[in-house]
Amino acid sequence: MKKEETGKKIMILGVGNVLLGDEGIGVHIATHLKEFPLPDHIEVIEGGTDGFKLFHLILDTDRLIIVDCVKGGGEPASLYRFDIDEYTHFPDTYKTSVHQISIDEVVTLSGAVGDSPETTFIGVEPSEIFMSMELSPEIEEKLPRILELVLETAGLDPAEYSKYLKGPFVKPGPPQYADI
Repeated sequence: MKKEETGKKIMILGVGNVLLGDEGIGVHIATHLKEFPLPDHIEVIEGGTDGFKLFHLILDTDRLIIVDCVKGGGEPASLYRFDIDEYTHFPDTYKTSVHQISIDEVVTLSGAVGDSPETTFIGVEPSEIFMSMELSPEIEEKLPRILELVLETAGLDPAEYSKYLKGPFVKPGPPQYADI
């Protein structure tokens, strides 16, 4: 990953379990974003559910954008954007997915080893969490807006990616840990 002119390396990290419907939204978003012609200083990672395998990558980035299923108490397909400080100060407000170790714990642990990256969560309120590799219709309908929100958070103009925001959207396959 190359640094942009300001010296910041940005990682967009999609996490979740693609076998549990909407719980896999982060991986779905990462899969779609890999099709976008993003600048060299932005890396997209499909993180799945194993936070520890991502630890060294998180240590090597300046700006981290995490996309995950989040239970914030809103209507299905509600979108949330919050910084890690908001999460750590109000952990009962946003409940991220249950993974082997939560991604917020991995980011917090990175601060004990080095500098934690500036971290923002993009959360999506699930509609359905059950055995399925498909997203619910409510979440599927929101994919363009979720992608726009991620691009905006990364400092990009979504209008420059309009043809990629229209779909068709690529579905994730089995996790690929060889890239991690």
